[in-house]
Amino acid sequence: MSQKPSEPGNAVPVAPSFADFSPLSIAEEKVVSHLHLGDFDRLGDGLRPVRDDPERTVRADLLRYLILDKDGGRLHEKGMRLSGAWITGILDLEGCRIPRDIGLKDCHFEASPVLRSAVIDSLFLDGSALPGLQADRVEARGCLSLRGAIVTGEIRLSGARIGASIEADGASIVSPGSIAIEADGLETRGGILLRGADVRGGINLSAVRLGGDVSAVGAKLERPGEVVLNGDGIVAAGDLALRGTTVIGETRLLGARFGGDVDCTSASLSEPGGYALRLNRTTIDGAFFLRQNASVEGALDLTATTIGAIDDEQSSWPKTGDLLLNRCQYGAFIGGPADATSRLDWLSRQTPERWKADFWPQPYEQLSKVLREMGHDEEARAVLITKDQLQRRARRARAKNPILRAMLALVDAVLAVTLRYGRQPLLALVWMALFWAIGTGVFAVAYGSGAMKPNSPVVLRSPEWTMCDLQRTESRFMPSAGVEMAGRAGVGENQLTCFRNQPEAASYPEFNALMYSLDVLLPVASIGQKEYWRPDSLKPTGTFTLNYYFFQSVIGWALSLLAVAGFSGLVKSQ
Repeated sequence: MSQKPSEPGNAVPVAPSFADFSPLSIAEEKVVSHLHLGDFDRLGDGLRPVRDDPERTVRADLLRYLILDKDGGRLHEKGMRLSGAWITGILDLEGCRIPRDIGLKDCHFEASPVLRSAVIDSLFLDGSALPGLQADRVEARGCLSLRGAIVTGEIRLSGARIGASIEADGASIVSPGSIAIEADGLETRGGILLRGADVRGGINLSAVRLGGDVSAVGAKLERPGEVVLNGDGIVAAGDLALRGTTVIGETRLLGARFGGDVDCTSASLSEPGGYALRLNRTTIDGAFFLRQNASVEGALDLTATTIGAIDDEQSSWPKTGDLLLNRCQYGAFIGGPADATSRLDWLSRQTPERWKADFWPQPYEQLSKVLREMGHDEEARAVLITKDQLQRRARRARAKNPILRAMLALVDAVLAVTLRYGRQPLLALVWMALFWAIGTGVFAVAYGSGAMKPNSPVVLRSPEWTMCDLQRTESRFMPSAGVEMAGRAGVGENQLTCFRNQPEAASYPEFNALMYSLDVLLPVASIGQKEYWRPDSLKPTGTFTLNYYFFQSVIGWALSLLAVAGFSGLVKSQ
């Protein structure tokens, strides 16, 4: 750079002129001579050079001079277009205003270009090799393209404003153990495209605002043991597309929002022992796809995530202990299993104990709600029954007193058997029908064997009953009558059969085992059988029949109360 004296001993730098760059190399002369054509100036074969060649070498300072068009009119309206150059020095365009495109494709940069706070139209570095890119706060009316580029350092785009998309399809960006793409606070009307790219290092997209997608379809993102993709607070109008993507490291998207889908179809997400994919508190207006042999090795965190719909496959679910669904809300299953058995297996892959919790009821409530809205009422009820079972088990585990724990276990067992914890109150009626049938058999056998007797003191003191306890060949003195009376029972007759054969017993109500069992079972109903008949404990099977009579009466009260409580919802776990 030339200088001119202002005072003795002092030198003030002045802007260089074109003459200051003389002599020009062969490559530079070609660039200058074709600059006004507005077409790509191909140096050599136009492919990216692999070594410093005088016929390819161009100084970065000269390129800066030409890009800024210091002479005026030398640069074509289409901007700078150059391919196949070996660029020496630093292309420093920091803070510059360049109302044209910059196209430096298939070039080799010895140093990272600097475009911090620059204002440009579009920047094309497709196929170029560069040790990094310093473009914090750059403003581009068009796109920033690095398709097929090889970058061996950090790309910095923090606070940048891009009018179209950032395109790095097929690029190789390597910054092992560090950040490969630093783009926090970036805003673009388009998307961020890394389709088929190979990125070794972290990608920071926190607080990014996008008008399109984040697409890494078919890409490989690698940063083992670290966060490889950080999208905390990202707001994208489109999708997060990870179809066929291989991700080694944690993908973290906390509090993000996507207007489209999060598509992990055929993706491989791996961070063993840590988080493979965190969508904690993320809102997905579209669907979450996890299918077609997608694999998740590590935790899939959907805590407090809001999803429009889920399309997944059972084979793609994370293993037990690596799924978090607490407070996750979703609208429907548009693919994958929608039956209770499969989806309960899905929920069982949560292990709250790993995250210092005993039980998460909300995922079961959410699953039940979704299945019910999809028309699977029986499946939804089965989910809630499992939820109640697990929730009550967790409550018992929290109880420190063993007596209290035993009492809770007894109550829970009764509610499980009789009402399915209040989710199937009609089951109490089934149990009542069962005991009705058992009672009918018990009382019918007792009546047939003579172990039932009239439930009337008058009848029990009458000769018709008392004398039927004796054979006709026997007699007994009756103090009430003051006479000796002969027995009335015939050969093979028991007391009850003899009594029923007496003419005086013809008006006594008939015994009906079916109605008697129902009368004993229903505590609030009065059919009339219990008023006239009762088990006789003095007979061989009478003691058992009497004890069963009391047992069925208690069961009737208990089942009736449980049925009422079940229908009213009092026993449901809240």
